[in-house]
Amino acid sequence: MVNKATKPTDALIGHDAWNIQLDKNGQLKHFLTTEGLGSEMLTRILDTAESFANINEQSVKKVPLLRGKTIVNLFFEASTRTRTTFELAAKRLSADVLNINISTSATSKGETLLDTLKNIQAMHCDMFVVRHSDSGAAHFIANNVAPNISVINAGDGSHAHPTQAMLDMFTIRRNKGADFGKLRVAIVGDVLHSRVARSQIHALSTLNTGEIRVIAPKTLLPTDVEGMGVNVFHDMDAGIEDADVIIMLRLQKERMQGARLPSEQEYFQLYGLTEQRLLLAKDDAIVMHPGPINRGVEIDSNVADGPRSVILDQVSYGIAVRMAVMTMTLGHTNTGNKNPGNKEATE
Repeated sequence: MVNKATKPTDALIGHDAWNIQLDKNGQLKHFLTTEGLGSEMLTRILDTAESFANINEQSVKKVPLLRGKTIVNLFFEASTRTRTTFELAAKRLSADVLNINISTSATSKGETLLDTLKNIQAMHCDMFVVRHSDSGAAHFIANNVAPNISVINAGDGSHAHPTQAMLDMFTIRRNKGADFGKLRVAIVGDVLHSRVARSQIHALSTLNTGEIRVIAPKTLLPTDVEGMGVNVFHDMDAGIEDADVIIMLRLQKERMQGARLPSEQEYFQLYGLTEQRLLLAKDDAIVMHPGPINRGVEIDSNVADGPRSVILDQVSYGIAVRMAVMTMTLGHTNTGNKNPGNKEATE
């Protein structure tokens, strides 16, 4: 549990949220949100990820860029894809990885979050990868860690999930090219509770996407949606018409308070992506989903497993994007090596 005296709050997610991400030279120190970072920085992340994208095809799937560094995964929320890809990305970079089991850690015995951080810092770690149910947790930690430690936000409450957004941008760029200005991107579903959607919208806007559409019932939209630079649709068919990219979101029932939907069956009828509905999008439109998928609720299995789906590509690209963010935040921007992923490490 997080002690009330040291509990992250939304007040921590202000203008300072992106200022603390950069060091005095304008390089990434922490990666907490896509908000406030310019197109040059986001493009640099994508370009760096490109250099790691083919590492799985190498005989030795490691590079020595973070050898000697220690990366700690602090996951206060359950995760499969995010935690696993962060761990794999760190190991591909030759870093040492420490996974903290929060359910059996001292925080479950009443230790404050700050005391937990101080004790882990004393082990001479270099990076915390943080996932937490409270919005602002990653910013709170970044504001309280030692100067030599970098923090990556692996998802905080309903606020942000920046590496997921960037692997989604990378997936779009690999399938649709680097010019986002030509694209019409539709985000469908539970935007209200989705930290992924918020980070996606900021990233898409920063990369000058031609049109960003948000499709959802009114009960699943944030009150400030009109000010987010998106076009809002409540009709699924109209929203995905001529779309180049369709991003489906999971219904986050664990974050919902009260009845926001009559039933999952009715939701699927109104907002589920089926093969028939997909015909309304462009012929070469791609289908994405950050996972986990609720089949028959947000998306039909024939679409999730179909030829337009790039959902598994998103997972694969997540390793390259997280490798990129880790190297950049720890001071390795790869400026002298356009393809460091081809440089095999010796173990």
